This record gives sequence, structure tokens and C-alpha cells, in this order.
Amino acid sequence: MPGTTLSVGKIGAVTPIRLIALDIDGTLLDPNFQISAANLAALRRAHEHGVEVVLGTGRRHAFALPVAEALGFDVWLISSNGAVTKSRGGELFYRDMLPAGVARKFLAYMGEFRRNTVITFDREERGALVIESADELNLSIRRWMEKNTDFIDYVVPLESALAQDPIQAMICGSIARMKVAEARLLRADFISEVTVLKTEYEARDLCILDVLNRECSKGHALRRWAEYRGYTRDEIVAVGDNYNDVEMLEFAGKPFIMGNASEDLKRNGWPVTLPNDQSGVAAALASLGI
Repeated sequence: MPGTTLSVGKIGAVTPIRLIALDIDGTLLDPNFQISAANLAALRRAHEHGVEVVLGTGRRHAFALPVAEALGFDVWLISSNGAVTKSRGGELFYRDMLPAGVARKFLAYMGEFRRNTVITFDREERGALVIESADELNLSIRRWMEKNTDFIDYVVPLESALAQDPIQAMICGSIARMKVAEARLLRADFISEVTVLKTEYEARDLCILDVLNRECSKGHALRRWAEYRGYTRDEIVAVGDNYNDVEMLEFAGKPFIMGNASEDLKRNGWPVTLPNDQSGVAAALASLGI
């Protein structure tokens, strides 16, 4: 079990820090999708003192791996918004799949958003990502499409790809269009069978809605990992910037919201650190003496 000499708290009331859980995009990465020197130094220093670092991301495992590898030490990744927890080396801890039957209900109900939809599977080959068409997706997530081109398969209709349970379904597009999609989803008769998590980037006019198995989120995955490791909530730091980080921040005893997060999220009362273009992760850890 990792140990640490790092601690925070009032004099006479010392609380050890044993785990740091970090979102990737908009948090650990700067606007150029790089880890700043300050963030990297802070995390390596924490690791050297025995503090565990876990990356919690909406990215699927393979797409998050380059970020994990850039840290230069072994980490575990909570990927696909909590659906999969694996080590950097690919060792599986937990997988929470979306039942294929529920995915079919989703596709039938959200038919008008098919061209905005991606179905994700837990495999590292072509077909890990399945779409019907790239037209609408290229308008909103062209860079992501280009980075993942070797893993994308085209299947019409999408239902034909559901020979096994997927990790999740994702719809993305402009913020205005996804508001319509979210409102429709929340009225679905199967809403109790799923979790809907939102990631929104106002500057890019981009909103992503991830549809996962019920009670699947970064927060649920972090709780599961903490219980396995024997960490208490007070021993956990979490840093995030978006709506899909809320459950993770609510679970951690020491949460931080990034300065580049929306004003809506900042109203939750969490300490606000610097934005991601000013090494907000390093600033948050420094405030705790890490």
C-alpha cells in the first residue's frame, strides 16, 4: 500500500494525502494538450513521496495512454468516464459495460441524433469506435476523429454493431443542439437504466453527452478504487474542470475546480485553483503542501 510523508491540515490535525485523482482535458493538459513543466514536476514529486496518482478521464483507455506515459511513472487510469479502470500496462481492475439491450433502446429513441453518435467498445483495434457517418462529427470533433481514425469503423445501422455490450454511447455537437438532445434523453422511459454525463467547452461550442450504465461515473470508479486501496475520502485530492467531474469531486475529501471551469461549476463551493493555462494542478497541490 502506498505511503506518504505529505500532509495538510491545521496544526495538531494532520491529514495524509495518499491519492491524487486528476481529470485530463482542461485540467492536467494545457490548451495545447500538453502537460506543463510545473504540473509534471508537482506530480513527479508527489509520486516520489509515495502518493498515488490516478487519471480520471472521459477519454477511452488507449486515447488516454499517451498522457499517462508522459508522466514517466506507472499510473492507473479511470477511463470512459468511469466505465473502465486499467493500469498503464493494460491490467484490468474493473469494467462497467452498457447493456446492449439498453444501447438499442437509446438508438431507437435518439434517432434524430444518429449522425452525432459514437458507440465505444473495450477493444484496441478498428471497431473500438463505431459510427454511421463522419459528416456531423467532423464539424464538432475533427481533431478527435483524426487522432482515432485507425479505431473507427462505419456500421449502418449502428444496431448491427451491438453483438456485445459496449462501454458507452456518445452524442456530440454544438451546445445548443446538445441541449435539445439532453432534454430528450432525460425524458426517456429507460433513463433509470443509464447515467448521462455532460462535458461542455463553451469556447469551442462543443458539448458531449456520454450515456453509460447506471451508477457509472468517475466518482463511482474512484470510490471503488479507494475502497480497494484502503484510502479514506479525506486522504484523496481530486481536480477537475467539467460536469463529468462532479461525482469525482463530490467524493474526494479535498476537491479543486479549475479556474477555466464554467461559473456554474464554480458555484458548487469547491476551492478554485488556477486555470489550465497557468498550471492549475500544480497550484492546487502546492496549496496542500505537495
